[in-house]
Amino acid sequence: MTEALFRDNAYLDAAEARVVALTDTGGIVLDRTIFYPTGGGQPGDRGHIELSGGRRIAIANTVYADAGKLTIAHLAVEGEAPPAIGETVKLAIDWPLRYARMRMHTAMHLLSVVLPYAVTGGSVGETESRLDFDIPDPNLDKDAIERQLNSLIRGDHAVSTEWISDAELDANPGLVKTMSVAPPRGQGRIRLIRIGSGETSIDLQPCGGTHVRSTAEIGAVEVTKIEKKGKLNRRVRLAFAGDAPEG
Repeated sequence: MTEALFRDNAYLDAAEARVVALTDTGGIVLDRTIFYPTGGGQPGDRGHIELSGGRRIAIANTVYADAGKLTIAHLAVEGEAPPAIGETVKLAIDWPLRYARMRMHTAMHLLSVVLPYAVTGGSVGETESRLDFDIPDPNLDKDAIERQLNSLIRGDHAVSTEWISDAELDANPGLVKTMSVAPPRGQGRIRLIRIGSGETSIDLQPCGGTHVRSTAEIGAVEVTKIEKKGKLNRRVRLAFAGDAPEG
């Protein structure tokens, strides 16, 4: 089992870890990691692993190595020699890439607030993302969605993490918005992402991805396109409308 440091602190961009195994496909398994593995519509992190002698192994992708999603494998760029099992290494992620995805992922949660319908699919990117909804009313106002979304972003709502048990989630099925992606289970508890707090709480849903600490960090976004993908299904695409806010 890999200790997923990113779940408690998505802002960690460097850490030390120990190599515990190599997978049959060459994946590097560590006792703990800051690298997010592909899942929930969010791509896996890239970066590098530095060995004790100073050699760096470029990591092209990060994935789960087991069906239970307990072990994380770091996939090196083709041709890289693997590290020795037991070696202590230094980890560094591609922070600008990760941060862009954190901003986007939180924006996707806000989009599900503006459009409170069942989510049938989605993808988080560093420049553009999308969510698919089952929407009874096909007449969506792109400009109105964009205005509401940017208003929530400017509201500077806090983004925080909570944990509940599998049984508590089963007793509150309304927390789950995504029809295509099941909440991450297997550890006896489920991670929730809350946007806002107290009377200003605007969203709470299961999510294993990485997020910013405040909606203001997202910056301005634009709805670039709304596509009809079926009788009820609508795909809404978002992109950043400018640079990330400073600070």
